[in-house]
Amino acid sequence: MSKPFRFGVQSFNADSAEDWAGQVQRAEELGYSAFHLADHILGPGPALEKANHPEQNLAAIPAMAYAAAVTKSINIGCRVFCIDYHLPVVLIKSAMTIDKLSGGRLEFGLGAGWITEEYQALGITKDEPRIRIDRLGDVIEGVKAFCGDGMADLSNDTINWTDFSGVPKPVSKPPIMIGGGSPRILRLAGREADIVSLNFNNRSGMIGPDGVGMSTEEETKKKMRWVREGAGDRFDDLEIEIGAYFTFVMDDPSPVLGQFAQMFGMSEDDMSKHPHALFGSVEAICEELERRRALFGISYITVGKDNMEAFAPVVERLNGT
Repeated sequence: MSKPFRFGVQSFNADSAEDWAGQVQRAEELGYSAFHLADHILGPGPALEKANHPEQNLAAIPAMAYAAAVTKSINIGCRVFCIDYHLPVVLIKSAMTIDKLSGGRLEFGLGAGWITEEYQALGITKDEPRIRIDRLGDVIEGVKAFCGDGMADLSNDTINWTDFSGVPKPVSKPPIMIGGGSPRILRLAGREADIVSLNFNNRSGMIGPDGVGMSTEEETKKKMRWVREGAGDRFDDLEIEIGAYFTFVMDDPSPVLGQFAQMFGMSEDDMSKHPHALFGSVEAICEELERRRALFGISYITVGKDNMEAFAPVVERLNGT
């Protein structure tokens, strides 16, 4: 049975506290169920240019806390925390504090990291994918130990905790979101996550045609097989989320669709069906989202802040259905 649709907004930047509050409050007013940041550190400079990634001018944890403080019902999250940028116990305690102070509105997104230039610029060793993904598994084990009853005693390759209880305890069980696009991480997500966030396979370590090309409709069918392999009997309990990074709500999307198809070296038909893209009128986008839910099980769609208003009629029509 398909999960009901819900929708999120992701924002990287704010000009002021008032601007940030206005963004998240507007998302709440429009019926979006979640408001997310990402977890990137770099400011303008050669490293960010090489990564071909948008600048994020806010640190995720305090910005999440502020967003929670100025809203009442919308979930607050990060798509997704890079575990290599944080001491695990501090990250987990900070996240559970946000959950407690928001009355249980945390969505706890976790990922293994991927931007090569960011690692290099920050002086952090970027281990091979297998090691980073295994470390993510260790941190997820830490989340469960911290949030569980009794002592948070845990010893694995990443964590060595003894003789303390994790506090604060979450208000309710915050859903764990695991994001990625490779077989190993999607099997981990199927096994451990509540929300599986389908992303590009970022094997190149930067935003570019390779990641987009590895996320077409046919490639996404493979990704869902990997999720199923990890999930086993719990697959039907999972919520499948995706970022609609290329969203254009317009009656005649042909010119824009053609430009994107040419940019990424694919046919217009393949580009129009690309799971990370939405082109067309409100009605056409609603039909396409229903098709993708039937095909992949994707029921949770996140759009960028710049598309929040234009996409709102889709949210109004499909939210909860």
